[in-house]
Amino acid sequence: MASYSADSSTHDSAHSSLGHVVPVWLLAAVFGALLVLTCLTVAVAHVDLGNMNLYLALGIATVKASLVVLFFMHLFWDRPFNAMIFIGCLLFVSLFIGITLTDQRASNVSAVGGEGSAMQGVHTPLGSPKK
Repeated sequence: MASYSADSSTHDSAHSSLGHVVPVWLLAAVFGALLVLTCLTVAVAHVDLGNMNLYLALGIATVKASLVVLFFMHLFWDRPFNAMIFIGCLLFVSLFIGITLTDQRASNVSAVGGEGSAMQGVHTPLGSPKK
């Protein structure tokens, strides 16, 4: 059976590398930013910006995910290389999803008659559909 000493200096040095204390004001500020970004997402959903709605929603979601991972999952205090890799991967995933979703409508072949006219004048980031 292991014996534990009541000496606080031994206790602190044994666990000094386990973590850090995050100030409550910082966590509250990040939480407030997440609430503001959520309200912004809802507000943007009610405004018709065309193709920009998708890009704006993905951008806001990327910022929110970055805030959660950096501060609530403590990646901000880890090695900077890990944070750069995560944010880079998150940006690429949102880019790939955005391109896929915007191009999906242009390449979707419909079996329902009369829907071909809906594709006239549609512009995607990869160009207009062939006529």
